[in-house]
Amino acid sequence: MSQLFGETADTYHEARPGYPVEVADAIRAYHGGAPDTLVEVGAGTGLATTALLTLGAATTCVEPDARMARVLARRFPGVAVVTASFERWSPPAGGVAALACAMAWHWLDPATRNQRARDALRPGGTLAVLGHRYAYVEAAQAEAIRAAFSSADPADRGDRPDGWFHDDIADSGCFTDLRLSRFRRAVPLDTAAYLRLVDTFSPQLRRPPELRRRVRAAVGAAVDGFGGTVVLDLRTTLVLARRPA
Repeated sequence: MSQLFGETADTYHEARPGYPVEVADAIRAYHGGAPDTLVEVGAGTGLATTALLTLGAATTCVEPDARMARVLARRFPGVAVVTASFERWSPPAGGVAALACAMAWHWLDPATRNQRARDALRPGGTLAVLGHRYAYVEAAQAEAIRAAFSSADPADRGDRPDGWFHDDIADSGCFTDLRLSRFRRAVPLDTAAYLRLVDTFSPQLRRPPELRRRVRAAVGAAVDGFGGTVVLDLRTTLVLARRPA
């Protein structure tokens, strides 16, 4: 599944929203200053990398899909890009000061991801896990879009609960001092831009071509039905945790 997004790497980077710089500010404050080294796991095309680089840390990005990694390397020539899964990547001796993962924690092996993250960090190092939730400013828009997805594909299961990875990290017992922050912003998208975003969602990429077309048609009609613009209530969750010293 970690290779799922490569087929739409360029669209992914254009369509998906990035991360507010406040994320980096929160990491810096939690860490007690800027970390000197940072590894971003499942970096994709670098949507979170832009914000993370403002920390000024020597940064390595680990990305399993070669197509995504090529886009990432092209955009950030000063970043070390390693094309490997988290499970096959070997952290440097002594560990790193910070390890980040944006919108990819669920793609990592649930049986090992917390322990691997802990082992990759120095004692006292910082884990930062981020995720977006695509909600909607207007309840009527949210209901119309939900109904459109469901009408075209009744098997659609929807999203995980907000901040589910907080519980995953807490339950692992690998980290201390967990903190959760949320950032919200309104993001207006016209029909074409919203459909490009939908095209990057993993359920859509897993659908067969004909079902993809039906979903696009239903969702596009829903957005057109309320004027051709949908306003996302984009909710970004940041969970910070520390490897015990």
